Amino acid sequence: MMATPLPRTSCPCGSGEPLNECCGRYHAGAPAPSAETLMRSRYSAYVLGQVDYLLTTTLPAQQDGLDRDAVSAWSSESTWLGLNVESAEILAGQPEHAFVTFTARWHDHDGEHSHRERSAFVQHDDRWYFIDPSVELKAGRNDPCPCGSRQKFKKCCAAFV
Repeated sequence: MMATPLPRTSCPCGSGEPLNECCGRYHAGAPAPSAETLMRSRYSAYVLGQVDYLLTTTLPAQQDGLDRDAVSAWSSESTWLGLNVESAEILAGQPEHAFVTFTARWHDHDGEHSHRERSAFVQHDDRWYFIDPSVELKAGRNDPCPCGSRQKFKKCCAAFV
C-alpha cells in the first residue's frame, strides 16, 4: 500500500511555494538573501505567530525597545489576508541598505485593514535586518551607527529612519 503524501502547505508570503521551501527555511535560521525575502518572511512570521523571529530580525540595537506582548497579540489576534510587494530597492554603499514597499491586509475585531509601508532594511554580518521606525535609534549624528557598520550614524542608517 502506498503512503499518502503529506499536504504541501503554501507559504503565507504569497510566493506560491511550499512553506518549507520558502520562508520556513529562514524561520529555521537560514539568513534571508535579500531585504525583500526578509520582509516576506517577517509577514509569514506574523501569520504563523513566530514572535521570536520577528524580534531577532529587527536591527539588534532596537530589539530591547520592542514590545513582545504587543507583537504577539497583533499576530495572534489577526486573521492575515495577504501581502502584496510593490517594489524592492537596493541602495548603493556599505553596508547595503534597502527599501521594500508593500501592502499587508488583515482582519481583527475592528474589521478589515490594509497597511501600505515603505520599510527600511540594512545588511550586517551577512544578515538583513528590519529598521523599525517605531523604535528610536539612540545615536547622535557623529556616534557610531547602531547597525554595527563602524561608520558614523549620519553616514549610515540615519538617512533611513
